[in-house]
Amino acid sequence: MFAESTRALSTLGLKSDSIQAIKNPDWAIIDTDLAWLEQPNNSVITFNDTNYPPQLKQIPDPPPILFVRGNPELLSAPQIAIVGSRNPSSLGLETARNFARTLSRCGFVITSGLALGIDAASHQGALNANGYTIAVAGTGLDRVYPARHKDLAIQIVNTGAMISEFPAGTIAKANHFPRRNRIISGLCQGLLVVEAAQQSGSLITARLALEQNREVFAIPGSIHNPLARGCNALIRQGAKLVETTQDILEELNQYNQQYESSLSVGMQSTLDLEQQTLLNRVLFEPTSIDDLVENTGESVEVISSMLLILELQGYIEATAGGCYARIK
Repeated sequence: MFAESTRALSTLGLKSDSIQAIKNPDWAIIDTDLAWLEQPNNSVITFNDTNYPPQLKQIPDPPPILFVRGNPELLSAPQIAIVGSRNPSSLGLETARNFARTLSRCGFVITSGLALGIDAASHQGALNANGYTIAVAGTGLDRVYPARHKDLAIQIVNTGAMISEFPAGTIAKANHFPRRNRIISGLCQGLLVVEAAQQSGSLITARLALEQNREVFAIPGSIHNPLARGCNALIRQGAKLVETTQDILEELNQYNQQYESSLSVGMQSTLDLEQQTLLNRVLFEPTSIDDLVENTGESVEVISSMLLILELQGYIEATAGGCYARIK
């Protein structure tokens, strides 16, 4: 292609700046990319590669090339993207972690942007469930932005993947992140917004997801909470109101055998019938004792006693607000 004439390249639909880049390549940058590719766990996927994610090919402007650190095969797996505020509430962080953890156990790869706040909590929730997560970067993959997420990035690469359309050496720039957002939404089957102000990058991602014909989900919040106004606006515009992960699963019509197998005979054999019945009512997200009392008809004392047994045996864990969440 380097030897092709300008006229021939023009007939392919390439713009003038792209043609000039092809005719006069920056060999120093190419050498940098080749050196990066020689490092373990690094790879490049072009648009025609078998590992190029089919979901991403459907968007109007798919990146022609993806740089990958980690497992490139994960890019084609079913994904739920989770995004939200960089300055969330403690409840927002807990919600993001819990949804990511549960959706991961349902067989979804959790995709986000490695940003502060909801993004980081979502990645961590998937990792806590021993699941897979993908971080889409707005820089070259030879650096981590923000820098404080260096350890988190290492965890993600060890089991999942970090990807970027930007080559090694690319620094963080404001216009990179809206471009990054179209990849986050393009990879997923559905996008969940946990907390977002009315003017936020998360709403840009949600708009892109709608344009890409992806399902958009939003966690509702108080009318007095500025971080809920973006989510509430999305719901008014047609996003699905989400209270539990089951709302997402039903909309996507996805059921995972690994999730169902949590009721296997091997697990049941260690519990009596009443304990197993109670366990089946504890969600993979915070469940209050009041809800369990209402659903079972048992007293608070009986429920509390059985919850203690289930916690000691490792089936559930205590969460904030006196709630419990199932962990296996």
